[in-house]
Amino acid sequence: MANGLGCGRVDYDSAMAKKLVIKVTAGADAPERCSQAFTVAAVAVASGVEVSLWLTGESAWFALPGRAAEFELPHAAPLPDLIEAVLAGGTLTLCTQCAARREITEKDVIEGVRIAGAQVFVQEALGDGTQALVY
Repeated sequence: MANGLGCGRVDYDSAMAKKLVIKVTAGADAPERCSQAFTVAAVAVASGVEVSLWLTGESAWFALPGRAAEFELPHAAPLPDLIEAVLAGGTLTLCTQCAARREITEKDVIEGVRIAGAQVFVQEALGDGTQALVY
C-alpha cells in the first residue's frame, strides 16, 4: 500500500537492524556526544539488540578501570553504569591503534573489553542486518 508521497509501506519489524555497531570517538572533550553514544548502546542492549560498542579516540580512556567514574555530565546516566550494561549484553571493543597511541594493553583494560582493529570493525559494520552509528 503506497502513501501519498509515492512510497511503499515499510514493515518496521523486518527493516529493524538485528545488530547495532556504535563507534564513539568522543570522550571528556565532547561529553554530550560521548554520553549519547554510551546511552544509545545501553538502551539497545536493554531492548534486546545485539550491540558492539567501539571506543576510539578520546573515548579509549574509558576502557581503563576507574576512568568512567571520573566522567560527569549533568542529567546523564553515570558512565560506569552504561559500560556495565553494555558489557552485560554486548561487546565493548577498544581500537588497536587508539590503545597503542595511549600505551594501553590488554592487561590494562576492564575485564570484558577486547582490543581489535579496523578489519574487525569493518567486518562487523558491513554485516547483514547491521546498522552502524558514529558519535
